[in-house]
Amino acid sequence: MRFSVLSGLSGYNPTRTRHTEFGVSESVAPEGIPNLPQQVSAAQAQEKETGRLEAFSDGVFAVAITLLALDLRVPNLGGHASAWSLAVALAQQWPSYIAFVTSFFTVLILWVSHHSIFRLVQKTNARLLFANGLLLLLTTIVPFSTSLVTEYLRFPAAKLACAVYGGVFVVMSLSFSLLWYGVLSDRTLLKPDASAAVIERINRSYRLGPPVYVAAAAGAFISPYVTIGICTALWIFWAFTARGDCDEGTS
Repeated sequence: MRFSVLSGLSGYNPTRTRHTEFGVSESVAPEGIPNLPQQVSAAQAQEKETGRLEAFSDGVFAVAITLLALDLRVPNLGGHASAWSLAVALAQQWPSYIAFVTSFFTVLILWVSHHSIFRLVQKTNARLLFANGLLLLLTTIVPFSTSLVTEYLRFPAAKLACAVYGGVFVVMSLSFSLLWYGVLSDRTLLKPDASAAVIERINRSYRLGPPVYVAAAAGAFISPYVTIGICTALWIFWAFTARGDCDEGTS
């Protein structure tokens, strides 16, 4: 075995070059000194792995938010419509505006919370990938449940439409909890400097979601506006809590 000392602009490199019997050279770190290039390569592979998952998830969230806008329709009144008739027609579409705003900000908060989780994650596993896939599946259903509310909010079927709407968020909050506890079940997925305060705050907020959304779904049979009100109050609440998680992230 032959050793070579290499020096460069960055200083001393404590690796040695070994020539195998086949004439192939390879770098070997001395005993007790970690092979830094291998560590950097592993870290880059993990970052690429989580980056792909986040990029795919971001695309699904973006499509879901875009589809919500399809319920905002231009009134078809013809070329002789007056300003007053157009104003009346626009006002009559108020269920679309309520459902759109509530669903838009709910999906937005979901995306922000998803981002907060993956700021703490350094690598993935199969369980995490499938839990994330379930969350994205439910995210794509939000435009459908929103359209249901838009179509029936002014009619007797509004109670059932809002119950379905709230039910979608019940299952979605459960899937978010499944994703989060999938991370906690294998602490090697977390970055070493993940903030304990942020982890505990996420724990508290995710415990709140499922029972409150159950109340929202059940409240639809009292009044459809109970569901809308609770869902709106929740995204406002999480807008403040998620902001703190994004600001801190890691310690």
